[in-house]
Amino acid sequence: MSKTITQNADSQSSMTPDQALTKLIEGNRRFTENAREQCDLLQQVSETQGGQWPFACLLGCIDSRASTELIFDAGIGDLFSARVAGNVVNEDILGSMEFACQVAGARLIMVLGHSACGAVKGACDDVKLGNLTPLLAKIRPAVEATTTPGDRTSSNGEFVQAVAEANVHRSLALIREQSEVLRSLEAEGQIRMVGAMYDVASGRVALLESSA
Repeated sequence: MSKTITQNADSQSSMTPDQALTKLIEGNRRFTENAREQCDLLQQVSETQGGQWPFACLLGCIDSRASTELIFDAGIGDLFSARVAGNVVNEDILGSMEFACQVAGARLIMVLGHSACGAVKGACDDVKLGNLTPLLAKIRPAVEATTTPGDRTSSNGEFVQAVAEANVHRSLALIREQSEVLRSLEAEGQIRMVGAMYDVASGRVALLESSA
């Protein structure tokens, strides 16, 4: 049975930020239970040819195991998906998010980190490699702020996880700090911003406390 509703102007405008978050969480539950909704993607292509009304904007990592549309059981037209190694924030990401929310009406921003993140491991080890060097430098503040005891390199899984979570919190803080547009939308209750972590071993997404 196909999804009965493809995201449209009415379904987007009637959705609250909290409902958008619930929709994501329910989608991830279906994913982890191998109970994904049957979806006619070509029908959704047809139904969205005249416009798009996604309900959420996700900033995630490029990791091949963490495709946001798959892990949230989303269809065409459901999500804006920005992906960059280490789910870091820059001017282009901020501009994309401002378009997604202010112009196109998305109700939720989620920064999604994940376990065993290669970019985070590289930052922990202070890797230098071409254009990757300045990208990893954006994660280094999260490394320096993490106080997990023990080895402070990628060989310490607990440390890597803690840094990945700190990096999500940092990205959220930078969004609020550097985008007056998004900060105002959040203050007005038009959008909500949250942080979460994806577990590459289980497929589960867990919201981070104090991320909103």
